[in-house]
Amino acid sequence: MLKSFLKHIAAGALVLSATATYADDFPSKPITWIVPYTPGGITDTRSRLIADEFGKALGETVIVENKPGAGGTLGVEYVSRADPDGYTIIYGSLGTFAAAPSLYKTLRYDSVKDFAPIHMMALSPNTLIAYKDRPYNTPEELVAYAKEHPGEVTVGLAGIGTGTHLASELFANAAGVEFLQVPYKGSAPMLNDLIAGRLDIAFDYAVSTAGHVESGSVKVLGVTSEQRLDLFPDAKTMIEAGIPEATTGSWSGIMAPAGTPPERIKILIDAFDTAMKSAPVVEAMARVQSQMVDMDGEEMGTFIAAERDRWSMIIEKAGIEKR
Repeated sequence: MLKSFLKHIAAGALVLSATATYADDFPSKPITWIVPYTPGGITDTRSRLIADEFGKALGETVIVENKPGAGGTLGVEYVSRADPDGYTIIYGSLGTFAAAPSLYKTLRYDSVKDFAPIHMMALSPNTLIAYKDRPYNTPEELVAYAKEHPGEVTVGLAGIGTGTHLASELFANAAGVEFLQVPYKGSAPMLNDLIAGRLDIAFDYAVSTAGHVESGSVKVLGVTSEQRLDLFPDAKTMIEAGIPEATTGSWSGIMAPAGTPPERIKILIDAFDTAMKSAPVVEAMARVQSQMVDMDGEEMGTFIAAERDRWSMIIEKAGIEKR
């Protein structure tokens, strides 16, 4: 009996030893970072730059793999079902983690329960822009005009359920105004109509609007960031305009499948933090006016849950139908 007992002890010791070695070796092979959008866009380009620095910090290759479809939700669903071993992570965003639960009838993942938050990436604020000859130059003047002409001011939507669409809904709700919505299939056709004066206002990202503002085709009324943007130093924030509830931005970060070992999450957190603070990434973020967000783990999970509740309320108030 003693011999049998000792065999069990020895076997147990081998298992513990193997487990410890397995954990200590992480990562011992390339990590796959799923980006749920098409190649070539700003999201893909930014991810590949960060992945390079992330891999350097980990001492292992980080491979970016595109899995687009259904507004990014297909890629997120794929990762929710991946092995929780730390070798598959997802690019998550406001759209797929906070808005999607209220925009899709059949969403096969829970953005809070099915994922382990790793690290936030950045927040891209919106600019509130208008056709150059419209009789308002600040958010307050737009609100006053919209209240005098309810439902007459046209606002462009660069796709239903997009971050810029949600920013316009948030602004209208916070300011207590009603706009006439004009949907488009993307930012480019929307901006073309705004430049031509066929549209009154729109919300879009700073990097998309900068050239048009510089040429004088459109004007910036305000920004949705907490502080003024270097690119548009004269444009008021929503806080300065007296509409603090309209402060927002499209945020992004990385997550792993729920159940990923905490010690591996910690390794990923530390390496990603190093990547985000590297010179190439800091410079790239500044160029597109994206603001770094230093948040990880549990704090990030709390933030995502609160964002999901916030946008659920806005989407319900706006009466946006589920797809």
